[in-house]
Amino acid sequence: MFKKILVATDASEYSRRALQTALNLAQKFQAEIVLLFVAYTPEAYWGYNSAYSIQITREEIEERGWLTLGAALEGIDIKNIPLKKKMIQGHPSSVILEEIANENIDLVVMGSHGYGPIAGAVLGSVSQRVLRKATCPVLIVK
Repeated sequence: MFKKILVATDASEYSRRALQTALNLAQKFQAEIVLLFVAYTPEAYWGYNSAYSIQITREEIEERGWLTLGAALEGIDIKNIPLKKKMIQGHPSSVILEEIANENIDLVVMGSHGYGPIAGAVLGSVSQRVLRKATCPVLIVK
């Protein structure tokens, strides 16, 4: 039924629970997991450019993204399930929606809340947008 499952992560407890749920499904359906971390970039939110004196480089953003992917997997047994890690810079919901099409995703699994740049201000806004616009089933894990 599901051959490719996308798990959007930010290494929060919600997204770690989503990953564990996705791994259980992947084991049952012999599916591949695509573990995705979307690194926030200032341009994705406010259209900033170098004139705004952003102090963090794209390389530093990327490095922190790969560290987040490592943290998301820390202590989790992937049970010989094929897992592909991806880190993409941009706006989370837009990138997730693009990846659904680009990777031929059959199911998206994500946490109901995350650690966004404005944590808690808009409760689960990324999850809500993906749920509304995705072209495949979306499982939201509390």
